[in-house]
Amino acid sequence: MKLENLQALTTEGKNESTQDLDRLSTRGIVQLMNDEDKKVPYAVERVLDQVSEAVELIVAALEKDGRLFYFGAGTSGRLGILDASECPPTFGTNPELVQGVIAGGPSAMIRAVEGAEDSVELGIEDVHKYGVTDRDVVVGIAASGRTPYVLGVLQEAQAIGARTISVSCNQPSFINKGVDVAINVVVGPEVLTGSTRLKAGSAQKLVLNMLTTATMIKLGKVYGNLMVNVQATNLKLKERVKRIVMEVTGVSYAEAERLADQAKGDAKTAILMKLTNTSREEAAQLLNLTNGRIREAIQKYS
Repeated sequence: MKLENLQALTTEGKNESTQDLDRLSTRGIVQLMNDEDKKVPYAVERVLDQVSEAVELIVAALEKDGRLFYFGAGTSGRLGILDASECPPTFGTNPELVQGVIAGGPSAMIRAVEGAEDSVELGIEDVHKYGVTDRDVVVGIAASGRTPYVLGVLQEAQAIGARTISVSCNQPSFINKGVDVAINVVVGPEVLTGSTRLKAGSAQKLVLNMLTTATMIKLGKVYGNLMVNVQATNLKLKERVKRIVMEVTGVSYAEAERLADQAKGDAKTAILMKLTNTSREEAAQLLNLTNGRIREAIQKYS
């Protein structure tokens, strides 16, 4: 897409409701922003079929030792890194399982790296730099749907044989070409013309939340609505492990603390020890046999 055609993008369009933005009171500005933000979840709702399809694709890959990669530039890249970085503490995953990559490298998280998003070649290079294989899933994120860096990433990932997903806020979108699943969340023109860190960024954040959270649920890293795979790396999370054990098994705080200590801070092991009256080693073996799925482990024992 030529630069002179950018105005054709929904994300670059003029929002008629906000054309007098600089004349409003502070309360008027934030009210108008809130009114526009309310449109975001409804836009996401319209693409839930595509999000569900993407989740199933990711689950299938991860069950076969694949990994999930997010690639993006600017805000889109930062959102991918944010979502990926939350997976280890929330779901106890290896940091290699879900990875976020931003055009221009880690320093671009804090300060814009000029020109990085305009390089198809850099996208191709990063696919190889991060070791993407045909077992992996690559999600290309670009609010505009035409970022050259993301186009390069997706084209090279497809050439390698990886499964590919695009996430954009325009329809049609250039980055949809050849992907396995295209997710286009059209939220309309921004409050501040072209500032896709606003509604488009919020929409992308919601979609990425769904991709990883639904995937981890399907992989057995959640029991009911509890984060049973949470890693007890600080005081807050150690207490959360005890509360999870209490809620699932009905034991007292003191008993939950004892079980958590015996399980070395692993909530699933502690729960299984109590519900199946097994040792830590036996509980761990049960979990290993069921790929960490606690519900299946309980059923297998009974």
